[in-house]
Amino acid sequence: MSKPIYVLNGPNLNLLGVREPHLYGSVTLEQIRGLCEARANAGGREIVFRQSNREGELIDWVQEAREKASAVVINPAGYGHTSIALLDALKAVDVPVVECHLSNISQREPFRHHSYVSLAAQGVIQGLGPLSYELAIDAALRLTGADRVA
Repeated sequence: MSKPIYVLNGPNLNLLGVREPHLYGSVTLEQIRGLCEARANAGGREIVFRQSNREGELIDWVQEAREKASAVVINPAGYGHTSIALLDALKAVDVPVVECHLSNISQREPFRHHSYVSLAAQGVIQGLGPLSYELAIDAALRLTGADRVA
């Protein structure tokens, strides 16, 4: 059995659907989970989908992914702009890392234009709302040599 794709979500993403819908839309994180599961299953993989508001917990999951995941898709949210510790954990993972964001962080406040996570990611998908996650799953599938891609 193939290892799952870890889909990790950072702070405040649990509030999707109600938090700043003009930026993030009305789709909930649970709905995004469904989209990710469908896309991964179509590619012959399962996912482990998690969200935390705590940086240390995200780092623990990244470290777990070192041995248990085929790839990591991560929306670090605000930690992408601040967490060197998360970057260091991701750099220690020997599987593909795909960073994704619902909004286009390059069009937002200047402090959001830089993401430390990008330094450890094979690619970044942003600005496409929930489609960003689906495309990130597709990228993870291709990077891990999945037989079929959604």
